[in-house]
Order: sequence, then C-alpha cells, then structure tokens
Amino acid sequence: MGLPLFNVVKGSFCTCLPKYNINPYLGRCAHNCIYCYAIKFPRFVGPTIPRFSLKENILKIVKRTKVRLPVMLSDSTDPYQPLERNYEITRRCIEVLAEHGFPLLIVTKSDLVVRDIDILRKTPTVVSMTITTSRNDIASIIEPNAPDPSTRFHALKRIIDENIPTIVRIDPIIPSVNSDFKDLERIISRSSEIGVKQITASTMKIVKGLIQTISSINPSLSKRLVDLYRDGEWIGGYKYLSRDLRRGVLMRLKAIVENYGLEFAVCREGFPELNTTICDGTAYCRKTLSDFLGA
Repeated sequence: MGLPLFNVVKGSFCTCLPKYNINPYLGRCAHNCIYCYAIKFPRFVGPTIPRFSLKENILKIVKRTKVRLPVMLSDSTDPYQPLERNYEITRRCIEVLAEHGFPLLIVTKSDLVVRDIDILRKTPTVVSMTITTSRNDIASIIEPNAPDPSTRFHALKRIIDENIPTIVRIDPIIPSVNSDFKDLERIISRSSEIGVKQITASTMKIVKGLIQTISSINPSLSKRLVDLYRDGEWIGGYKYLSRDLRRGVLMRLKAIVENYGLEFAVCREGFPELNTTICDGTAYCRKTLSDFLGA
C-alpha cells in the first residue's frame, strides 16, 4: 500500500483538496488539550504510541505512491510529540517525503518543528501552528502540556525567516473560554507582524465523551458548554454550535483578519463563502498540483 489518503467524512463540511495523511504517533497526544476531538477514534486514546514500523517502512510506502499530492502530518496526534525528540519518526518520514518530491503540510503546536527546518526547505512546505489564545493562563487550562503561545510564535518566526509559508490555526474557538475578540485580535496582530500568510479558524465541535472528560477536569466549564451547545446540531458525529452563533463569530473574526491583510479560511464550518483561500494551506504549494488539478 502507498500513502493513505486523507479521509473526508461525508457531510462534515470539509473543503480540503485531495491529499495524503500520516500519523507518526498514535494514542492520546501528550499535549493533553481538553478539547481534543481525537478521543472519538479508538486509535487515538490511551498512551502515546510511537509508530516504529512506519519509520522503518516509510521509504517503501512512498515508493509505492505515484501521485505526488501534499502529505499532511498529522490530523490527530501531533507529529511533534515530546517523544519525537528521541525517536525522530516524524523527521524520518518528512526526510523521505522531501527526497521524493512530496509537498508537506505540517500541523502542530510544538516548537520542535524548527529542528527540521533543514528538511522543510527541501520541498514545498506549509507549517500550520495552532494558537488558540495569546494568554498563558488560558492556554495552561485548555492546552496544559503544549508549549506556551509565545514559544509557538517564536518558532513560527524562525520558520518564516526561512521563507517557508505559515498559517496560524485558531482552532478551536471555545465560547466563553478563548472567544474574547481582544485576545483573538492579539493573535492576528502578532501573526501579521511576523509574516504569517493566513488565519484558519474553527469553532469547537463536541464528540461523544468529550463533555464527560471536560467535566472531570473542570465541572463549571462543562456545564457552560452544555448550555451553549444545547441548541446546536449534530453533523457527521460532531455537535456544532448553532449555525447563527458560529457564523456570527466567524464573520466577525474574518473582518479582523482582513483588516490585517491576511488570508482567511474556516475549517469544517459549512460557510465556504467566508474563505479567501484553502483552509489547509494547499494554495501555497499549488504549483506542484497544477497537473492534477488541471490548473
């Protein structure tokens, strides 16, 4: 088998172009974010599991893959886990992918990504850094083991200095937690200042078991979320905020983003008309896809 295609769930509002996706690690991400949707999937619960077999077999897998679509790392467990410092599974994967001309879409919260700049420069690469708040006190609650926001911005600046396109993902926006627009504007302002190309945003989607998980950590927050999502809708196994509420949040955010001169996209929200570009950053490595897309 070759590289696995990214799974677009029907009815999930996904607007991604075809791409591959690999997860160098399985199990629960060590960042331990309270909003993690990956608990929905059996392969992404329990301790973090390094995929040593992937490290050993990535060359064979890549050689069997003929169409050079972008490869996303990763959609569930962050590819730059603390374990990656020692195991270098992600580094080996992107090394092989770059050698064979595959564009890379890196999605992470970790500053460890800067370690691999030498590889990221070898192939069209877009780095998406998730930054959900500029405030350390909030980040420590919702993303307790992830690097703090300023550390992530510092990593982004180093990547931008190497002329590698970057995106900031404000994902998820959790009502009453990190939805203060002064805080969100600080993220956007800092992103614009250092040369980020795009903001991609999404509101929190609730999956089965998530409220119970949050309740065990922060009972008052779980109660607020139950009230806020009471009028929401279930779509593709995820409970969304009500359509009017989430659209209002995203339209206001888009106006701020455009005021700072950045591109904007929403991720799986059902409002493609709000997008000025593709949510995952594929636009910045589109030249390698021109034949496939007929562009």
